[in-house]
Amino acid sequence: MNAKQIAGQQAASYVEDGMRIGLGTGSTAYWAIHAIADRVKQGLKIEAIPTSKGTEKLALELGIPLTDFSRVQNLDLTIDGADEVDAKLQLIKGGGGALFREKLVAAASDQLIIVVDETKEVDVLGAFHLPVEIAVFAWETTVRRISGIGCTPRLRQKAGQAYVTDNGNYILDCPFGSIMDPAGLSHQLDAIIGVVEHGLFVNMADRVVIGTSGGEARVREKGF
Repeated sequence: MNAKQIAGQQAASYVEDGMRIGLGTGSTAYWAIHAIADRVKQGLKIEAIPTSKGTEKLALELGIPLTDFSRVQNLDLTIDGADEVDAKLQLIKGGGGALFREKLVAAASDQLIIVVDETKEVDVLGAFHLPVEIAVFAWETTVRRISGIGCTPRLRQKAGQAYVTDNGNYILDCPFGSIMDPAGLSHQLDAIIGVVEHGLFVNMADRVVIGTSGGEARVREKGF
C-alpha cells in the first residue's frame, strides 16, 4: 500500500453514517473516495458533492450517492488533497485544476480534512507554482495585473492548447517563490479583476492526514 493510499484510507474513517460530505479531486483523494465507496457497499449511508466532473464520474462508477447545493446547505466534512501543506496547515491547491469548486465545497463544510503523502509537507509555501483560475475574457489583462504583484504567470496548457477548467476558465501557474504571507497574497489576488479564484487555502484545513513511506498515517490538527 502506497503513502497516498494509506492517507486516503485513514481519512475515510472519519466519515460517519448519515453525513453529507465533499469529495475532493486528485491522486490522494482518489484513494479516499475508493475507501468511502467500500464502506458504502457495506451499508454506510451518506450523500456526497464532488469537486470536479472527474470526481463525479468516479463516485458514480463506485456507487456513492450524490447530491448538490440545491438540496444541501452545508456539509459535515470534505476530504481533499493538496499540493503543499505548511507548518500552520496553510495550503496550495489546484494542481488538478479543480481549485474553484474545491474552495466552494470546502467553505460549505464544517470540517476540511486534507490527505497528502509526506512529500507535500513544506516549511514555507511556494515551491509549487500557485494556480490562479481566471476568466477567459481579457485574460491577457489579468496576466498583466498578476505580474504586477511579483511573478511571471504561465498559462496552463494541455495537449498544446490552453487548459480549460470545468467552469470554462483558464488557469495561470504563478511562481511567487517563497510565500511568507499567504493571507496577504490571498487578499492581493482576491482584489484583482479577472481572478475567479486562487489556490491559497488560508485557515481552511482542520486536519491533515499524511501518508508516509514507512506505511503509517500521521495526523496534524489545527492548533497543534
